[in-house]
Amino acid sequence: MKGLAGCWKIQNVYNGSERSVGAGNRAKQVRNTIQDRIDAVRASQNGIAGVILRDRQRQKLLEKNTMGKVHILIVEDEADIQQLVSYNLIRAGFHVTCADSGEEVLDCLRKENIDCILLDLMLPGLSGIEVCTEVKKGRAKEYSAIPIIMLTAKGEEEDVIVGLECGADDYITKPFSPKVLLARIKAVLRRSAAKTEAKGDNKPSTIVCGNLVINQGKHEVVLQDQEIQLTATEFGILALLAGKAGWVFTRQQIIDAVRGYDFLITPRAIDVQIFGLRKKLGESGTMIETVRGIGYRFKNAQDESENSEI
Repeated sequence: MKGLAGCWKIQNVYNGSERSVGAGNRAKQVRNTIQDRIDAVRASQNGIAGVILRDRQRQKLLEKNTMGKVHILIVEDEADIQQLVSYNLIRAGFHVTCADSGEEVLDCLRKENIDCILLDLMLPGLSGIEVCTEVKKGRAKEYSAIPIIMLTAKGEEEDVIVGLECGADDYITKPFSPKVLLARIKAVLRRSAAKTEAKGDNKPSTIVCGNLVINQGKHEVVLQDQEIQLTATEFGILALLAGKAGWVFTRQQIIDAVRGYDFLITPRAIDVQIFGLRKKLGESGTMIETVRGIGYRFKNAQDESENSEI
C-alpha cells in the first residue's frame, strides 16, 4: 500500500494498456486529454452535417464545371504530348477526354458526348486515317458531324492531302503552338455550328406554346396577341427552353447556348434573367420551372398545353 501512495493505476482507454503514472501533473494531463477527446467527438457530431453539406456542394460544383463545356477528345499515344494538349485545353475552359488508341475512340464516341476530336495519325492498332474514315464514312458514321482535327508529325504534302480527303476538318503538324491549336479548334467549332444551323434552316422557326408564340426568325415573342419586348439574352433563354420543352438545362448550359462557351459570366446571373423573363411573361411565366439543384426547364406540352412547331 505504501508503494502505491505516490502513484495511481490508470487504464489507458485508447490502446487498452495500463501504465503507472504519478498522482500529480501526469494524472491531470490524462484527465485533460480524455476531456479533449470527448469535446472533439461532440464537435465532430455537431459539425458532421456541415461537412456532408460541403462535400455535396463540392461534388455539385465539379458536376457543374464539366456540364455545358465543349468536350474535346484527344487521341494521342505519346503521354507527354497528350498531357501538354490536355493542360492547355483544360486551362482554356474545355472538358477533355483522352484516348491512347484508335479502338478507344469508337468506344468513347458511344459513351461520351464529344464535340471535337484531336487525332494523331500514328496510333497503335487502327491508324488515324482509319479512325477518321470509320467516323466519317464507316461503322461510326452516326458521329460524322463531329469535327476532326489531325494533330500529327507527318507534315508532307501527300500526308496532308490524304488526311483532308478522308474527312478531316483541319490538319495541324507537330511541333505546334498551343495558341494556334486553340484558335483552330474554335474556328472548327464555329464552322460546325454554322453547318448545323444551315441544316436547320428548313426546320420550323416558330414555337407555339398555347397563347405564347416565339418567332425565332423575326426575333419576336407574342403573348395573347400582344408583342412582348425582351432583351437578346431573355429571348435566347426563352427560345432555348421552349424549343426543348421538358428538358432540364443547367445554368452553365444556358450560358453556353445563349452567349457562347467562352463568355465570362457567373451562372447565378442566369437567375436574374429568368426572374425578369417570368415577370414579363406574367401568368405564362410559370411555364418556366426551377429544377432544384440543377437549373431550369420549360413545362412539357403534355403537362400544360399543346406545344407544337409551325
